[in-house]
Amino acid sequence: MSAQKINLIQAVNMAMDDAMARDENVIVFGEDVADREEGGVVGVTKGLSTKYGDARVRSTPIAEQAIIGAAIGAALAGMKPVAEIMLMNFTTVAMDMIVNHAAKLRFMSGGQTGVPITIRTMTGAGFSTGGQHSDFLEAWFAHTAGLKVVVPSSPADAYGLLLSCIDDPDPCLFVETIANYWTPGPVPERGVRIPLGKANVLREGKDVTVIGYGRQVGDILQVAEALAQEGKSVEVIDLRTISPLDTATILASVERTGRAVVVHEAVKPFGVGAEIAASIQEALFGRLKAPVKRVAAPFCPVPFSKPLETAFIPGKSEIEAAVRAVLG
Repeated sequence: MSAQKINLIQAVNMAMDDAMARDENVIVFGEDVADREEGGVVGVTKGLSTKYGDARVRSTPIAEQAIIGAAIGAALAGMKPVAEIMLMNFTTVAMDMIVNHAAKLRFMSGGQTGVPITIRTMTGAGFSTGGQHSDFLEAWFAHTAGLKVVVPSSPADAYGLLLSCIDDPDPCLFVETIANYWTPGPVPERGVRIPLGKANVLREGKDVTVIGYGRQVGDILQVAEALAQEGKSVEVIDLRTISPLDTATILASVERTGRAVVVHEAVKPFGVGAEIAASIQEALFGRLKAPVKRVAAPFCPVPFSKPLETAFIPGKSEIEAAVRAVLG
């Protein structure tokens, strides 16, 4: 790999390393995160326990509720914990801690007790890990007031957004897409944060706006490039942050193009795409040139069968079909 490129695993590791070097209150813990367990299941935390010691980088038992409970307690005591829940499906074990405690303590205390924790987790279909290991559950957490939900699509974004999460005074859920882990991208500028709640217009266009996040951003960009050869101009927005949602950037774009397609890997019903479509309709009704289209997974558990799993994941063909539909 070129010295000018790193992958998402390296970017996340770099962000935690820089945050820990800058602030001794930043601590990391979760299942297998220490170096004696090889720095996690894909090595995201590799090298950190050797550099900062077991007191600041600690492997835990397989107990997600205890991991988040300890993170909340440490945050209330003045620390900045980065707690890893190995897979996003396992956040369900700790939902009480995340939703009823981390997200609400600031409100239950009249603003006196913030909970500055960052919950890192990974997920995504495509690896034959079945329905209990592959779900995107971001809509659940975006529906919870008091939580920020972040989904980076590139190594540079992962670095800058994770630094912002660690510095944030409130709990943040940082979702890493497994399919993006080994995809190289430009090296981020060290120490530079990307603000939460601000989307990124990756490609300007005038005919249709396509909005996405995570692994689907790469597919959207490829579709946009292919359609450009036919004279179709596609604007591409990478949300970066699901909550808070950058509605202003979305609406400004769709007002110009008059058309919108929203893409995500999570199942379509009750998803982030539905919220975005409703926001666009409420603000721009009468000015849209076509109904808002959603491209997302079917409403079923992630299949274990490889052919079914491949069909489950929304890809370039589905994105292109949706864009052509709103254009045509």
